[in-house]
Amino acid sequence: MTQHTQPTSDLLEPHVTLRTPAQLAEALPYLLGFHPDDSIVLIAMHGGRGRFGGRLRIGIPESETEWPHLAAELADCLVNAPSRFGRPNGIAAFLCQDPRGDETPARTMERLRPLAQHLRTACGAQDVPVFEALCVSGGRWFSYCCPNPACCPPEGGEINRDGTSVMAVAAAYAGIRVRGSLREMRARFAPLTGARSEAQETALDTACGELVPRMLDGGAGSGTVREETIALAAAALQRFKDAPAEHDDPTGDAHDDTLLGDEEAAAVLIGLQDRDTRDIAAEWQEECDQAAALRLWRALARRCVGAYAGYAAPPLTLAGLVCWLAGDEPSARVAFGLALEADPDYVFAQLLHEACNHHVDPEPLRRRLREEHAKRSARPARPPRPGRAGTGPKGRPSGDTRPVTRTTARPRTRRRVRADGDERA
Repeated sequence: MTQHTQPTSDLLEPHVTLRTPAQLAEALPYLLGFHPDDSIVLIAMHGGRGRFGGRLRIGIPESETEWPHLAAELADCLVNAPSRFGRPNGIAAFLCQDPRGDETPARTMERLRPLAQHLRTACGAQDVPVFEALCVSGGRWFSYCCPNPACCPPEGGEINRDGTSVMAVAAAYAGIRVRGSLREMRARFAPLTGARSEAQETALDTACGELVPRMLDGGAGSGTVREETIALAAAALQRFKDAPAEHDDPTGDAHDDTLLGDEEAAAVLIGLQDRDTRDIAAEWQEECDQAAALRLWRALARRCVGAYAGYAAPPLTLAGLVCWLAGDEPSARVAFGLALEADPDYVFAQLLHEACNHHVDPEPLRRRLREEHAKRSARPARPPRPGRAGTGPKGRPSGDTRPVTRTTARPRTRRRVRADGDERA
């Protein structure tokens, strides 16, 4: 099996030959860019040497009744998706889940065996065989396909994590890195909890009551809120730039949370629900320090607590945009996926997620953002209206300006299953 690391010509592509199931299991994090805990991963394989092509990752459903339908959907999606390599000749399947409670890795493997069988049957129905199906659990790998105990022991094999595997050495040479586990990456966007969450939700209630009527009045009020939001976000961004932190260090997130006040975060989050305001913020990615911008959008996403979970879609999408423009596709997919969990109908996230999954070159978008920023900077500034940013002018417009309660805030109406499609290491 051959793993190509760059989308260049076949003659110029470096490759790594993986000869055993153990090497395949050790390569998985490098193929995705993270450790895919609680995940189904399918990788298309092409040609006589098993060139890796498109790949899908999705969480393992809790209910076993969902497994047959999901397996059929994933097989159809991967086999029939457009690919520069054509239709796959086979598929490698991975079930990644750590043991529950006092469960052993071997017991986890047996519990997931029906899911592996559903995947093999679904791929076979597409006339594409599963060459290998592995369970990765508790630092061990197990094969669902190989009956030879000399090759694939029933008690599983230990996964090499000391960085000396053939894939680890090749990845280090190619500059490919693993960003931790998927659970850790998602946790960096998780909403605040406890007393801090309650205070933030109260601030969001108040900000909704003050800002939403002005945003919906169709007149100068919406433009003023837009200017106030951008001013607040720009000031916060400068604060993050002045307090640098290693953006790949999760321990810095608690410090970042102290850089935003509850009322300030609430005003920016409400303002970012406006599409034009969000687009202006997207233009910053070329101008500002990308690490500071990513930290800001992550910190704002963590402020979307309680009934305001759906309000995280804009900052999550902006975080994904920063990662994508910086060349970090795995982190971008995580952020875009979370944005679509927060709001499945958020078109901006849908488009960027699709582009990232299909490896669209982000440079044209970068140029467009640069052009829009230059045009906006050349326009004369509007004189500010009276009033404090985020609090509304002293004479608020007529209408219902009561705080939006938790029951009237935009709810998460439905959950949609999405896979991180067609990835390439």
